[in-house]
Amino acid sequence: MVGRRRTTKSRDDAEDFLPLPIAQFHILVALTGGQQHGYAIMGDVEELSRGTVRMGPGTLYGTLKRLVDDGLVEEVDGQPHHPEDERRRYYRLTGLGRQVCTAEADRLARLVRVAKNNLRPGLV
Repeated sequence: MVGRRRTTKSRDDAEDFLPLPIAQFHILVALTGGQQHGYAIMGDVEELSRGTVRMGPGTLYGTLKRLVDDGLVEEVDGQPHHPEDERRRYYRLTGLGRQVCTAEADRLARLVRVAKNNLRPGLV
């Protein structure tokens, strides 16, 4: 069933989370570089997408809440980068989040290979 999630997710099977909604995938990719606070995640998403994806605070924090609830991302306490700003909340990938991000990247890479092969036979 494409685009629909199983209602009972296994907490240790990355495939159960696929396909990921695009906002979730962008956030997970942004966090592959290490833990970040929300504003930095928004900036990374925009930069990594070359400006084609701009995530507002509502989308970002709603999506982060879902990722935390699903066990793919966790909030991190006390950051040495900005100890003066205790209001910032930092996030990082969990082990499962890294597995899910890898599985989604692999899934998309397979899809891209098929598309390229079908659109440009013999050139891929």
